[in-house]
Amino acid sequence: MDKIISVRNLTKVYDMGLVKVHALRGIDLDIYGGEFAAIMGSSGSGKSTFMNIVGCLDLPTEGEYFLDGKDVSKLVKDQLAKTRNLKIGFVFQTYNLLSRTSALENVELPLLYNPSIRAKERKERAMQSLEMVGLADWHHHYPNQLSGGQQQRVAIARALVNNPVIILADEPTGNLDTRTSYEVMEIFQDLNSRGMTITLVTHEYDISQLAGRVVSFRDGRVSKEMIVEKIRNARDELAKLPVEDEY
Repeated sequence: MDKIISVRNLTKVYDMGLVKVHALRGIDLDIYGGEFAAIMGSSGSGKSTFMNIVGCLDLPTEGEYFLDGKDVSKLVKDQLAKTRNLKIGFVFQTYNLLSRTSALENVELPLLYNPSIRAKERKERAMQSLEMVGLADWHHHYPNQLSGGQQQRVAIARALVNNPVIILADEPTGNLDTRTSYEVMEIFQDLNSRGMTITLVTHEYDISQLAGRVVSFRDGRVSKEMIVEKIRNARDELAKLPVEDEY
């Protein structure tokens, strides 16, 4: 099985003047094609720094990082941006949607950086992504007309539109209630069943058990790795929840 992410001795030190903060202290980790991995850890454990580096938003102080077989640990800023746009789909806790832009236009955004893609193709691909997350009929709505769960679905569609090799999701259920969290995780599980590689950061144990492997961070190191023996199904978890009253 191919390694989508492979890091060796990944180290990150922030120079704060008189103090040096060691955010990562020699991480060795592989994420394989088609895998659904969850990263857990308390605040300050290094998981967010790790996601920033594997997401090509930051560079390590030391160590190697291979993304889809390419060494990206020494790329310059423009090269990182290009790699990020072509290889990685991001999903954030706060959705990061443009408020004055429709759902369709938000999903199209990553394609605007590719001059070889014409406007008609951009729209077609954006609609296909919205269909994958069940929001094709909402394509003309603006973020303030959508619920939190719907906004996160738009963010997932945007992450998919460039056909990335991996989706990186940073606390994607952090702002959502239990039902909506499972609805979002149902989408991730569906995408993973189709072969999409997903790495997700969460502090919620229940959410981590919907992935196939859990990697725990502590004090800038990998403290534990665990294969989830009995992966929970988000659709089944939704069915167990009490029916909500309608007003």
